[in-house]
Amino acid sequence: MPRRRLPRSFFARDTRTVARALLGQVIVHQDGGVRRAARIVETEAYHGPRDRASHARFGPTARVAPMFGPPGRTYVYRVYGMHHCMNVVTGPEGFPAAVLIRAAEPLESCLHSTRGPGNLCRALGIRSERHSALDLATGPVWIEAGPARRGGVLRTPRVGVDYAGAWSRRPWRFLLAGSPWTTGPKSRLRAGRESTIS
Repeated sequence: MPRRRLPRSFFARDTRTVARALLGQVIVHQDGGVRRAARIVETEAYHGPRDRASHARFGPTARVAPMFGPPGRTYVYRVYGMHHCMNVVTGPEGFPAAVLIRAAEPLESCLHSTRGPGNLCRALGIRSERHSALDLATGPVWIEAGPARRGGVLRTPRVGVDYAGAWSRRPWRFLLAGSPWTTGPKSRLRAGRESTIS
């Protein structure tokens, strides 16, 4: 069966809807002559300029400019000067929103553990200086449709954003139930009831 990149319309939706829908899809980096791929099992949504956990809360700085751009592009940033983290931009152009890909199941030619956003980028050879603001429809990094998803989806507050106050408690972290590749706290997770997003 031929592999298919997800269309731009997939990303041009509410950030939280995309974060859930990305579970089970496959992130790919055509790294020179090597295809590196992993199945997404954990995501986090960052939604709009009022989201105190989002980089966009400071406005359209040079660093976060991709978040304000059209959907279906990458936003890759570095933390602690060494770890690269990849997001996909969602929603309408001008509204800063993106989904952080936190963890994945290794499938092809991964260089490192894929558990955790920094590890995932290292495993796929993705770096902020080369891969931020790329078009997922045409660039060397893309997301393609994965096999039919089995099992449920779990929700929990996002990880490591306590500074965001009430925004840190929004249940905008999504995990593929039963996956051994997810990260962070898994207690008090709640399956299902994903139709209403607040």
